[in-house]
Amino acid sequence: MSDFSKYKIMELPRNVVAGHGVLQGIPGHCTRLGLPQSVLIVADEVTKEIAGQSIMDSFREDGFEADIICIKEADSETISTIQEIAQGLGNIFLAGVGGGRPIDSAKCASFNAGLPFISVPTAASHDGIVSSRASIMVNGVKESLEAQTPVAVFADTGILAKSPFRMLAAGCGDIISNKTAVLDWKLAHKLRNEEFSSYAATLSEITADMLIENADQIIPEDEESAWQVVKALVSSGVAMSIAGSSRPASGAEHKFSHALDRIARKPALHGEQCGIGTIMMMSLHQENWESIRDALETIGAPTKAADIGISRSEVIEALLKAREIKPERYTILGHENLDMEKAEKLAEETGVV
Repeated sequence: MSDFSKYKIMELPRNVVAGHGVLQGIPGHCTRLGLPQSVLIVADEVTKEIAGQSIMDSFREDGFEADIICIKEADSETISTIQEIAQGLGNIFLAGVGGGRPIDSAKCASFNAGLPFISVPTAASHDGIVSSRASIMVNGVKESLEAQTPVAVFADTGILAKSPFRMLAAGCGDIISNKTAVLDWKLAHKLRNEEFSSYAATLSEITADMLIENADQIIPEDEESAWQVVKALVSSGVAMSIAGSSRPASGAEHKFSHALDRIARKPALHGEQCGIGTIMMMSLHQENWESIRDALETIGAPTKAADIGISRSEVIEALLKAREIKPERYTILGHENLDMEKAEKLAEETGVV
């Protein structure tokens, strides 16, 4: 008998409900999932108007006790406040309604408090809608923290299609960045013997490839486009759950984005920065970076730093500092050992600056 000792827990959403007009059915789904009859909704002022208020009304009509809290930032202080309120309400679950800040805050607070969490995105701008990681400001620095995997995800394509197209395009950039994330993961497996999941890597790559191949079908104010992007974001999140880490969807391109978050005068959307980072990291991997650029251009996502208000000097500095972000995660940046001259050449040759 072979000595087999592998052991892994894969946390996945039990329900993913996506399509037109799904919001009104959320209370019924939550009841069938056996969630408590009390919910605290986390939103911001904009997403409260878009969906938060109507979701609260639906819960109350179905006999739930429902309250809502509006946040301004996704930081450690906000999470502590949500956690304190939630624990004071007793047997409840949390619902994150919105883009990154409400969902990340709710999933992090629910993780800390040991409470169930559902994700209700109002924009399909990144794969955080389904992942167990949260981007939180801690002492003035954005950190990726362990958080709660949603019990369920409710994505209303009607609402997503009405969100600014820039958000949907950013979501595409986040998905397409899986290409270089997987290349980095394979490199780390080869050179550092890092644990690698072929299943998770393949799912992540296929998700990105399908979006690249159908880039011309992603158009503004179109529910079918929102549907395609949401499915891809969910698949990306599932790949991370299978891997037990963000490896299938986060590599050097994400380090570049996180570096920009820290140094840029005005950082852009996460997915926009990741998309531009992917162009350059594909070049470092000596892969077809032009195909990434072309897909992003077809979608209408930015491919140049100037498109998102990032200066040449900020790009170069981010490339040089990216390796310092999460240094334990080996990527092509550690392999290539970029210096100023190489960073400038990379950004110029790929047309990023």
